[in-house]
Amino acid sequence: MHYFHRLADICLSRFSKRTIMKAHLTKLAVVLLLCGSNAFAQQQTYCNPINIDYGYTPIPNFSEWGRHRATADPVIVNFKGTFILFSTNQWGYWTSTDMSNWKFHSRLFLQPWNKVYDELCAPAVGVLGDTVIVMGSTYERDFTVWMSTNPTANEWKPLVEKFDIGGWDPDFFTDDDGRLYMYNGSSNRYPLYGIELDRKTLNPIGTRKEMYLLEPDRYGWQRFGEHMDNTFLDPFMEGAHMTKHNGKYYLQYGAPGTEFSGYSDGVVVGKSPLGPFVPQSDPLSMKLGGFARGAGHGSTFKDNQGKYWHVSTIMISVKNTFERRLGIWPAGFDKDDMMWSSTAFGDYPHYLPDTDKAGAFTGWMLLNFNNPMAVSSTLGAFSSNLANDEDLKTYWSAKTGDKGEWIQSDLGQISTVHAIQINYADQDVDQDRLGKRSDQFHQYILYHSKDGKKWEVLVDKSKNKTDIPHEYVELEKPVQTRFLKLENIHMPTGKFALSGFRVFGHGNGSKPEKVKQFMVFRTEKDKRSAFIKWSPMPDAFAYNIYYGTAPDKLYTSIMVLGNNEYWLKTMDRTKTYYFTIEAINENGTSEWYEVQKVD
Repeated sequence: MHYFHRLADICLSRFSKRTIMKAHLTKLAVVLLLCGSNAFAQQQTYCNPINIDYGYTPIPNFSEWGRHRATADPVIVNFKGTFILFSTNQWGYWTSTDMSNWKFHSRLFLQPWNKVYDELCAPAVGVLGDTVIVMGSTYERDFTVWMSTNPTANEWKPLVEKFDIGGWDPDFFTDDDGRLYMYNGSSNRYPLYGIELDRKTLNPIGTRKEMYLLEPDRYGWQRFGEHMDNTFLDPFMEGAHMTKHNGKYYLQYGAPGTEFSGYSDGVVVGKSPLGPFVPQSDPLSMKLGGFARGAGHGSTFKDNQGKYWHVSTIMISVKNTFERRLGIWPAGFDKDDMMWSSTAFGDYPHYLPDTDKAGAFTGWMLLNFNNPMAVSSTLGAFSSNLANDEDLKTYWSAKTGDKGEWIQSDLGQISTVHAIQINYADQDVDQDRLGKRSDQFHQYILYHSKDGKKWEVLVDKSKNKTDIPHEYVELEKPVQTRFLKLENIHMPTGKFALSGFRVFGHGNGSKPEKVKQFMVFRTEKDKRSAFIKWSPMPDAFAYNIYYGTAPDKLYTSIMVLGNNEYWLKTMDRTKTYYFTIEAINENGTSEWYEVQKVD
């Protein structure tokens, strides 16, 4: 509601006191007026990938297979109640007060002597008292560390013109005692490093120390490859980020490679900022299955109510290895100070920080997985069901980007629709789309129908002037309907193409039955791996497998679509594990299977 209160203040400031009194125009009245339509309804939820105006890769040879949007390596800091988001090569940054509406601030952080494409690659963002500091990745000695006491006004100046030691994938951390540290490292040969810096000059204090090096022979998830057994390269370690909780230091890192579904953030725990550290067995954030896969190289932050969240990188890696998006996941610490984040249903709607259910899954289920789709036209092999196959890497494309191209989804039955996510894909993007653009927008009209004949407008964004590549609309009031039809009005560039036309709500039927048999086979040959098999349930289209190193710590999950087996490659070979599974359909989830102990 804060957005509408600010807007109401602006509206009221345009009228004289006498005019306001004559019209009985109060701030509350203006707020209610502004909140009275779907177009201005305050969203209570969000859905990954987050809907920000991602820039295009600025590197020509990274887009030879087609111009495309790309960013990764996010850092969010909470500065005086405002979330500040930096990520790779965006020629600026975003701010938000609610983690839903993000405002982009255009700014280049390169100096004239920096002749690189990587304007802010994997940036470090830190807070020193009343100052935000920022630096991009570098192995040179000529990158500037920038400072701002008013980042929402885009006011920046150099703190250090040329930072002497540099660092790739850096992270700034200020301890409770005011001492400043930097962590960095991005390699498949070398560890992460840490060093203390002088708070005023940023000169190093002492020499850098080794923090942690990957151990793929013990931790299966650290192995390189899409299926974590492609060993032609050693795994990459990168993306340091430090969080302090309850007197302990949690150093996070990304592995094993950004192009894989298994791209994850691990965490090691110590009693001092520079270690020594002990690894947690399983990743802090991992998302192997579902629509948006990957949850690596990120950062952890608190909202204004003190709740933790984790932001990280989602992989696409179709037009280039570095084609990526961002996701935000609920996070925290359990009673034993074990750090966790939740990616179960991580690409389904979740509640935003300012709600009384902050971070919780809404329970709104996917209503149109692999259901019949009708379209106005199809470009080549980019067929219609690639828009609802729950794979961000695939997409449907119309033959043109013209007004009037459309796609229609049949839910199969009258259902309760709460929200829709429209994920645009990059097909035949204009060749001049390199780097950030502020002059582009999407426009559409979304219709719904109970019978496929009589249609009503559900969402009208035919006048929209914003860039919404992963549009997410939470309806002010849910509707009972069966068919949804999305009509293109304007594309910013290229064809009208969608990687995901996703409808969320409840199917008005029964939840799936509990899985009847569930087996996990683990051998002595390689205890990092297991083969998992379960009885297929005819009333389920997907399953969530949950596992962990204790029966009450099943923090890691994998969504499996349209199958009843899974090869797991992620375990700590020295630990006993515990597993369970739930079945999923458009009406909800089943009971969990009894937790299985697997030695």
